[in-house]
Amino acid sequence: MGSMESESKEAKTSFIRLDQVKARTGLSRSTLYAYIRDGRFPSPVTISDRCVAWVESEIDAWIAERIASRRPV
Repeated sequence: MGSMESESKEAKTSFIRLDQVKARTGLSRSTLYAYIRDGRFPSPVTISDRCVAWVESEIDAWIAERIASRRPV
């Protein structure tokens, strides 16, 4: 059973590009980069000389944190 669980986590580890990050978060490019600069959003990974992408699971976690923070404890 543990093997299946780790396989599904590995499958979720993929890169997403800026347009997908903007669509999923509802934030603009400038806001995303301001949040990154302030340490409030996951940094992108350089995947080539002129190309960056974000780790999908990190974006999912950031979204989940935003949702959780609005709920009273």
